Amino acid sequence: MKSNIKKRLFEVIPMVLFISVVSFILMQLAPGDPIQSYITPTMSPEDVERVRHNLGLDQSIFIQYINWIKNAVKGNLGFSLINYQPVTEIILEKIPATLGLMGSALLLSLILAIPLGLIAAYYRNSMIDKVLNVMSYIGISIPSFWFAIILIYIFSVKFRLLPSVGMRTIGVNSTLDVIRHGILPCIVLSFSNLSVYMRYIRSSTISQLEEDYVVTQYAYGASTKKVLFKHVFKNTLLPVITILGMSLPQLISGAFITETVFGWPGMGQLGIKSIFSFDYPVIMGITIFSSLMLILGNLIADVLYAKVDPRIKN
Repeated sequence: MKSNIKKRLFEVIPMVLFISVVSFILMQLAPGDPIQSYITPTMSPEDVERVRHNLGLDQSIFIQYINWIKNAVKGNLGFSLINYQPVTEIILEKIPATLGLMGSALLLSLILAIPLGLIAAYYRNSMIDKVLNVMSYIGISIPSFWFAIILIYIFSVKFRLLPSVGMRTIGVNSTLDVIRHGILPCIVLSFSNLSVYMRYIRSSTISQLEEDYVVTQYAYGASTKKVLFKHVFKNTLLPVITILGMSLPQLISGAFITETVFGWPGMGQLGIKSIFSFDYPVIMGITIFSSLMLILGNLIADVLYAKVDPRIKN
């Protein structure tokens, strides 16, 4: 296992390099010009070209990428073209907000999805299963921005129970205030994730309930609760681990649409603003951070696979 982990870690370098090359080329090919934020009506063409030169945007794509990768290897992801701050500092400043929101949504989704998935599988084709299936289909199909707007209208505009925008109330600095601001976006993210996770767990549980060891446990007098949550659940952990590995990048990259709708000052909102303002260094920084988290998530999932199922060696 250790040798496999080392091998996977060595594979990170070419993977990240390839991702950076593709991302850099796609950004350069995208329509728009980042110096539009600097141009004023009184500027002459010479002034515009001077700004382009100072930003290093008058060089070829190859030279720009080489300069970026040289600095990135040293831990320097460059400076934002919009607010002139180091990209690393901007990202590290936004990560806690996204980590708290996405982590809470992921944890809530798993806490609800595991028992609901097991129950839906055990009562397969019953009314309980049909109701849970309808809920999961709605959660998968419903647009997150529409659901967010509906929640804002009901709980913020109509009944004024919860705040609709931001992470904190101006002049208030308390944990309870942050929690109140995070309830609505957490519900939006959790409902979508819950629907997907529950389908995975239900499908895996149905296949496990047909195995011989389940019949054996019932023959020994085991209760339904014990069979589901002690024996079957252990064997349904593989899809759960897969979900966790795939969800890990979201803890850093955030939810672009949800964070934007609720004005949550995290990585998702930062990504949207950077895209619309053509802030290339920040976009590259977010892409690299997300890629590393995805690779790390897959590695952690592989390690957990071996721990849960000893038959899996690689």
